[in-house]
Amino acid sequence: MVDYPDSDSVPDYRGLLSLADHGVMVIGAGQGMGCQTCHALAQCGAAVLCVDRDADLAKSIAKEVQGIPFTGDATKRSDVEAAFEAGAKAFGRSFKGVVDIVGFAHVRAFSEIDDATWDAQFNIVVRHAYLAIQIGAPVLANAGGGVMTFIGSLSAMTHLVGQNAYGAAKAALHHLVRVSAHEYASRGVRMNAVVPGFVRTPRLLKRIPEPVWDELAEKTPLGRVAIPADVAAAVLFLTSDLARYITGNVLLLDGGATLATEFSRMPL
Repeated sequence: MVDYPDSDSVPDYRGLLSLADHGVMVIGAGQGMGCQTCHALAQCGAAVLCVDRDADLAKSIAKEVQGIPFTGDATKRSDVEAAFEAGAKAFGRSFKGVVDIVGFAHVRAFSEIDDATWDAQFNIVVRHAYLAIQIGAPVLANAGGGVMTFIGSLSAMTHLVGQNAYGAAKAALHHLVRVSAHEYASRGVRMNAVVPGFVRTPRLLKRIPEPVWDELAEKTPLGRVAIPADVAAAVLFLTSDLARYITGNVLLLDGGATLATEFSRMPL
């Protein structure tokens, strides 16, 4: 017999957003979406383990949010194991969350992709998620349960010019999140993905000129592209107990871009 919560009681909704007594690891914390996510989580009371392969970036964001810096490569098993050992040591049974923001797009025509590029694309998009789940989900389960949130991509939902391999890798990531959510649900670990379109991250601001950003905004129903804080807000919701009944979800965060058919035809 299932012990259901009282359907008539009114929860403390504001309290459900609180992350007090939560330890959360952010992988790829150093800049852009990772940096904003660290701030979002810390503002709601979380202690944050800031993981980045760039030691200076890890230390910088950790100082900003009074978190813990950790330097490591998320695609290396030994580094991921060390990161989760550090998280378990720092947070104990309050280790409740992981946010994985690592990713990079190799943009080129499919005919120009060689084996090394294909392998590198899947390595930087899928391997770290596989390692984080395989190593980290049991850690969260043993601490009483938690939530893992990954950053997917609109390119996995529709074709974006030059993002064939990237889109295929992100689609694999989305499905990995779904099947892992099913496998670990009985152990109290929720898993979801946030799927943004184009986001004005430091890396993309260097690659995409302003006129193209303006054109992207024009073709987006909400009239602008995303900023890192938009992604952080979605991650915060999924990490909090407001999303306690959400798992295996791939949350589209595109300002309505997929509603506009011309968006997918833009050459980038």
